[in-house]
Amino acid sequence: MEFELERLGVHESVDAVFPPEALADYLTDLPIDVAVVDDEGIEACDAVVTLEHRDAYLDCEWIHSIQAGVDRFPFDEFEANDVVLTNSTGIHDRSVGETVAGYLLLFARRLHDHVANQRERRWERPDWDAAFTLPGTTACVVGTGTLGRGVAETLGGLGVRVTGVRRSADPVPGFEEMFPTDRLHEAISDADFVIVTVPLTDETYHLFDADAFDAMRDDAYFVNVARGSVVDEPALIDALEDGRLEGAALDVFEAEPLPEESPLWDMDEVVISPHCAAYTRDYFRDTGDIVRENVDRLDTGEAFHNRVV
Repeated sequence: MEFELERLGVHESVDAVFPPEALADYLTDLPIDVAVVDDEGIEACDAVVTLEHRDAYLDCEWIHSIQAGVDRFPFDEFEANDVVLTNSTGIHDRSVGETVAGYLLLFARRLHDHVANQRERRWERPDWDAAFTLPGTTACVVGTGTLGRGVAETLGGLGVRVTGVRRSADPVPGFEEMFPTDRLHEAISDADFVIVTVPLTDETYHLFDADAFDAMRDDAYFVNVARGSVVDEPALIDALEDGRLEGAALDVFEAEPLPEESPLWDMDEVVISPHCAAYTRDYFRDTGDIVRENVDRLDTGEAFHNRVV
């Protein structure tokens, strides 16, 4: 696809992740006009870097999502209006991998208990058999794309045995054993940690339901850094309340922000983070590098990197 790129907008919605001005300044070396824009400024842009979708994007030539997930964008409408959609797949592997490692270390070393005790000025050691170390444990990573591979690489360095679930059972570097999706329950049945990194699609919607949680060990921990709707949240809450899971670390939810009335807030063995597992002070640079590469590719007629639509 060829078009004349003269003005690139950095939409104000990216402010949820990094200052839009930081990305605009980072891209000032491009041979085009780069500016921070609000909704009213979209119509003056040929391309926009954004977190959220706007209907006005259908009049643009190219939209870049600062996230890997693009389920918020209407693919059919983009195709019908010849709008290119690219994403930021490939920049989140290490940051998400380290966040997941942090969750596992927190549970293993009981760090969340210490933080809670500190707030209450309470000097209380964990039970003698509560803490453990990660070598010898097994983590089943459901989804072996960029995020899953980043998680596997980081956990492997901590001595964790990592298995995976993907569409086929073909081997993937970093995973000691692979299961196809139709053997999900078998794959998660003997894991100490089950970690979800799949994108949200029709096939993965509520992939983790009551049956999936029943298939897990009652001393296992559940981690979701994918999308909230990959999980049937009421089923997860029931499993936690009934003691059919040991605990959970959750970065994403079906409704965000997580409603104040959610019982997840009050569970001792649940760690909640506000959809920020991939955050890093270099996020805008990593995103900018993909945008810069695609501006160069557009100039040379090469195919877009990370093109989704």
